[in-house]
Amino acid sequence: MTRGEQHRPEIVVGVVATPPDHPAQAAARLTADLAGRLTERVDRDVRWRVRQGWGEVAPRRDGGVEALLDDTARRRTDERWDVAICLTDLPLHTERIPLVARSSARRRVAVVSLPALGLGQLRAVRTAVPDLVDRLLTDGSDDRGARPGQAQTGRSSRVAAVHRVVGDGDPGELHYVASRLIGRIRLLTGMVRANRPGRALLGLSKLLVGAFGTAAIGLANSSVWQLSEGLDPLRLTVIMLIALIGLVTWLIVAHDLWEKPDRDTPAELARLFNWGTTVTLALATAVSYLLLFAGTGLAAALLIDPSVLEKVVQRPVDIADYLTLAWLISSLATVGGAIGSGLEDEETVRAAAYGHHPEPDGWRDEKDG
Repeated sequence: MTRGEQHRPEIVVGVVATPPDHPAQAAARLTADLAGRLTERVDRDVRWRVRQGWGEVAPRRDGGVEALLDDTARRRTDERWDVAICLTDLPLHTERIPLVARSSARRRVAVVSLPALGLGQLRAVRTAVPDLVDRLLTDGSDDRGARPGQAQTGRSSRVAAVHRVVGDGDPGELHYVASRLIGRIRLLTGMVRANRPGRALLGLSKLLVGAFGTAAIGLANSSVWQLSEGLDPLRLTVIMLIALIGLVTWLIVAHDLWEKPDRDTPAELARLFNWGTTVTLALATAVSYLLLFAGTGLAAALLIDPSVLEKVVQRPVDIADYLTLAWLISSLATVGGAIGSGLEDEETVRAAAYGHHPEPDGWRDEKDG
């Protein structure tokens, strides 16, 4: 460290992630370059130190954003950080409007709701956090005069998810809110992104095994070949939708994934959790269906000779007939997959539920001194 650097003031910024692992991953990627962004966008004459931690601050459904702010403030005091930012995957609201972030100059902390940022969460949080740190330092100091170019309207325009900034009486207590309609859509897509449909797909491996087993039986049954001959695309589409909706419903009911409002979970939050879980499972089962369709179509082309199929349907056949057969068998096999899903590990399936936060391996609080 040079002599000039030793005389520069130091500001320590803590980044705290709430369980489960998605906020922790976002925090780790954010802290990797946060010091450089703070130097560029906030103050070049400061030595920025970024500390990361997780494990002590847990999302509390009943207390909402205030509980997270209080918990983060206690963590900031214990760690002797100058300011602290909390990243959470808990969807937050204020007056039924999605809340993107909330800053409290009195407590010198801010909370960012990752789902409210939509699909591009990391890019948006990298843009939002330096502005939040700057606002906390400015409003938390004795001199509350904003630096040039740091108006609230400028801050809200940096992040597409932020519709406007609302004060809470105290100028240091700010709500960064989304629009009522687009913000809700962005919030739902962000929840699905945080819920990782790919993980749900990998977790339902036994469902695919059961479905492929049922498909193999269907391929060997000439009655199914004749049945596919008499079905038009509309009926096949209806059968497919019934199978997929039935599978998603079965997964939710059989594994008790449906959130019910109670003392700790407000009705609005329960609805959001249920939407997030349903869309996540719908995407996972849709991808499973496409994989099943591709595999069944390939197996049909390899195992069923055109001359044999023509003898059963009593007319010349082409690729459309094989695709129709694969379409019907895939829909029927999806029901068999529902039976296979009953054999899945309970914890694996419940990981697809948005309100269920399993503790990841190696759960610990990382303190960087």
